[in-house]
Amino acid sequence: MAPADGAAWALREGACPSQSWRRGRCSLGSAGGSLPLTIMAPTDGAAWALRSGACPSQSWRRRAARRGLCGRATAPHNHGGRGRAGPGRELRTGGPRRRGHVTGKMAVFPWHSRHRNYKAEFASCRLEAVPLEFGDYHPLKPITVTESKTKKVSRKGSTSSTSSSSSSSVVDPLSSVLDGTDPLSMFAATADPAATAAATDSSRKKREREDNSIIGSDFEPWASKRGEILARYTTTEKLSINLFMGSEKGKAGTATSAMSEKVRTRLEELDDFEEGSQKELLNLTQQDYVNRIEELNQSLKDAWASDQKVKALKIVIQCSKLLSDTSVIQFYPSKFVLITDILDTFGKLVYERIFSMCVDNRSVLPDHFSPENVNDTAKETCLNWFFKIASIRELIPRFYVEASILKCNKFLSKTGISECLPRLTCMIRGIGDPLVSVYARAYLCRVGMEVAPHLKESLNKNFFDFLLTFKQIHGDTVQNQLVVQGVELPSYLPLYSPAMDWIFQCISYHAPETLLTEMMERCKKLGNNALLLNSVMSAFRAEFIATRSMDFIGMIKECDESGFPKHLLFRSLGLNLALADPPESDRLQILNEAWKVITKLKNPQDYVNCAEVWVEYTCKHFTKREVSTVLADVIKHMTPDRAFEDSYPQLQSIIKKVIAHFHDFSVLFSVEKFLPFLDMFQKESVRVEVCKCIMEVFIKHQQEPTKDPVILNALLHVCKTMHDSVNALTLEDEKRMLAYLINGFIKMVSFGRDFEQQLSFYVEARSMFCNLEPVLVQLIHSVNRLAMETRKVMKGNHSRKTAAFVRACVAYCFITIPSLVGIFARLNLYLHSGQVALANQCLSQADAFFKAAISLIPEVPKMINIDGKMRPSESFLLEFLCNFFSTLLIVPDHPEHGVLSLVRELLGVIQDYTWEDNSDDKVRIYTCVLHLLSAMSQETYLYHVDKVDSNDSLYGGDSKFLAENNKLCETVMAQILEHLKTLAKDEALKRQSSLGLSFFNSILAHGDLRNNRLNQLSVNLWHLAQRHGCADTRTMVKTLEYIKKRSRQPDMGHLTELALRLPLQTRT
Repeated sequence: MAPADGAAWALREGACPSQSWRRGRCSLGSAGGSLPLTIMAPTDGAAWALRSGACPSQSWRRRAARRGLCGRATAPHNHGGRGRAGPGRELRTGGPRRRGHVTGKMAVFPWHSRHRNYKAEFASCRLEAVPLEFGDYHPLKPITVTESKTKKVSRKGSTSSTSSSSSSSVVDPLSSVLDGTDPLSMFAATADPAATAAATDSSRKKREREDNSIIGSDFEPWASKRGEILARYTTTEKLSINLFMGSEKGKAGTATSAMSEKVRTRLEELDDFEEGSQKELLNLTQQDYVNRIEELNQSLKDAWASDQKVKALKIVIQCSKLLSDTSVIQFYPSKFVLITDILDTFGKLVYERIFSMCVDNRSVLPDHFSPENVNDTAKETCLNWFFKIASIRELIPRFYVEASILKCNKFLSKTGISECLPRLTCMIRGIGDPLVSVYARAYLCRVGMEVAPHLKESLNKNFFDFLLTFKQIHGDTVQNQLVVQGVELPSYLPLYSPAMDWIFQCISYHAPETLLTEMMERCKKLGNNALLLNSVMSAFRAEFIATRSMDFIGMIKECDESGFPKHLLFRSLGLNLALADPPESDRLQILNEAWKVITKLKNPQDYVNCAEVWVEYTCKHFTKREVSTVLADVIKHMTPDRAFEDSYPQLQSIIKKVIAHFHDFSVLFSVEKFLPFLDMFQKESVRVEVCKCIMEVFIKHQQEPTKDPVILNALLHVCKTMHDSVNALTLEDEKRMLAYLINGFIKMVSFGRDFEQQLSFYVEARSMFCNLEPVLVQLIHSVNRLAMETRKVMKGNHSRKTAAFVRACVAYCFITIPSLVGIFARLNLYLHSGQVALANQCLSQADAFFKAAISLIPEVPKMINIDGKMRPSESFLLEFLCNFFSTLLIVPDHPEHGVLSLVRELLGVIQDYTWEDNSDDKVRIYTCVLHLLSAMSQETYLYHVDKVDSNDSLYGGDSKFLAENNKLCETVMAQILEHLKTLAKDEALKRQSSLGLSFFNSILAHGDLRNNRLNQLSVNLWHLAQRHGCADTRTMVKTLEYIKKRSRQPDMGHLTELALRLPLQTRT
């Protein structure tokens, strides 16, 4: 940022000390008089090794003491013994120039900086205060428009009279233009029928969503259960499937055939299918079976799209017949899910086809249509589908296919659905296999909840019918079937759970308490069957279960454990108690009763599945003592034979539930068995995930900084685990996430006024997290902030101890920055740390930072990686150098390195840097240097650092210093003009015009235009900017108006003559 433009040195809060310089300078004393400025950092354990000459004050102070120069500087403070040149000190302006410094033999224009009175300029730029009148007007108050309506009334035998009315309302300005007609409606009116059908289809889908909104979000949809069923019920046995291999008779009928022949042909095709036009595929794996079912689903869609409706019906019938096959009984629930997906697709296709027949260009079905709104063609087609389905001979496919199109009854009669549901419920009574029948009831309940959720009678009837046939499960037929397949009863009974859970969920949804109580009593009459009890606890509302927890525990105790283990019942009870609270007086007894059963489990997998649920109940209602007891029991059961290796998901779930309830980490880490529990995560990837969960909760819920040693030691171990997982294959996103979590921890550590302990923590953290660059960057910023906090506490008057401490902080940064990989991260941190050192009066260390930054500039590559993309680096380098120049304004010269040594060294590096051929950034940088040098020639600088004398104090406007400054300005100007000369080519004329105008503005802002040669140079640049018609006329006009306006200010009369010499070139 060009300081001479009056721009403040604005950096982030806490990132740079200059904000305190800008807000107001507090009175700072000397940094300990003659204290040495190069004391090493005792807490780092490593010396700050600088290159020879990088920190010259040590040798200079020894030589100066021998020569008796220590008292010759005129600065008010000696800055720890470092002398500075005063007005009486002779300047070395003609010393030898180093290689690479800006030189040239071109024409040189003299430079004379304009005298700036910054206080007056700030005062003139300040906004003028305008008295506020509190009236009715307010900029945020809505505007009220009064509309005057005029209408003409014609009367027989009278002249036309006018009546007007006024209304205070906001008028739409488009309404009068549109004259009441919406142009989109006009387009829609003339659209083709296909567009009309598409619009109707979207409105129909919206209507369906509204119809289904009767079922609220608290009802768990079937889609959420589907994936769980497919994952849980699998098999390794071989499966078989019947594929349709029939003829293509029904693919297309001729237009001339009679209607009776069509009907006869289609019936023959159905008979042909049912009589064996199919091929049985044997020995399929589960995945092959799933693939075949998906192929059938796609075949159904293809057949429908190609208008082969009979073939589509055949596929659906074939798939429905598969649901009568229980040869591989463990796979039946998953088979049910796959087949009903095909049935759902078929039902949707039939409904959409009939609905499309009700729509034409003249009429659209309303949202809640009645059968009277349906035309005869659609009704006939709908009846035709039901007649086709009624002709299916076998019960199971006939039931499933009719249930899939149950919604189509809406087209026929208002009571169609309510009449069909009881009939279909009675049809299920003809299915002998209890497993097949219970899934048929589940499908009917699912369809019923979708099309008529208010018809609860059929749902209840399904449930009570199921209870009457429930004893079949223990009958001889089922037992013989299990013996043939080699399936034990404990493995068979859970196959009923998905269907029973769904039936119970549908019945209990928004059901009154009396119905739920009645259902519970009916279950009791069946001998407290565990399977029924489990479904009740899975489907009923959690609040209903929680208030009757002790009753359910009593029922669980009375259950026969053969066939359905009790621990599964306690797991279902625990899931409800995690959602709703039981009576407070029963909570401890509930936990004791449940844990008595859980802790006796021998199978580690069964044990951890139950413990995972009850840990949440324990954390929710009890203290850390009970939680520690539960965790100890888990460790006891899962450690033998390394059983924990097979249960990492459940153990992770336990950890997440614990940390979700213990937001106070001092309490969490005081849980005796928490850290031993973490030791069970031996697999690195799982261990890292657990550590990430812990850190996310800490960052989210830790409100105040902490210095608790228990928390620090535990979280350092957690962060170290995350850090050590980083390797060459770790993705950048993963590194970024880990660094974010570790940085969040570092920011929350504070030892208050114990700054030395804080620095020791940062030293330890640097050694632990050296592989994550963002963490090192955060540590450097934290240490710089620590140095500034020390300065704030001491109010700038450092004692011997605090002066040594801030130098230790500076040494920490100087040692750490070179370990970073990012070139601009190093550059910006060198600059930032140098500013902090300067603020704490560590002048030699500040010089070392700035010299290190200068020496790093030649290493800046042409392209850098920004978020995975290669970008040119020159714009970033330009931004950095502008900030650097703003800092160099207040850096005092070193007494042994000549006038403006840092500026000269930086200019040499800029001159030697290889810039892009078509880039003007080098000239822009030279323009910024010109601004800097102009600011340096002022009697008083724009800003200062407290207790640091800048060159305006050291030199006091010495003529030799100003001459050296002007000489450097002339050299920089020559470089700019030489570059402008090289742009005198057709393809570069626009760049030449832009740069010429920019240089003109710089001279106007910073140069003394009373000098004739500088005045003439500005006129030449004005003509150059307009010479080839590349300049923006509006910009030139605004610039000239600005010059004329400034010429009216005091001591600016010479600009009047300049404005007369600046013509505006016309486009002609």
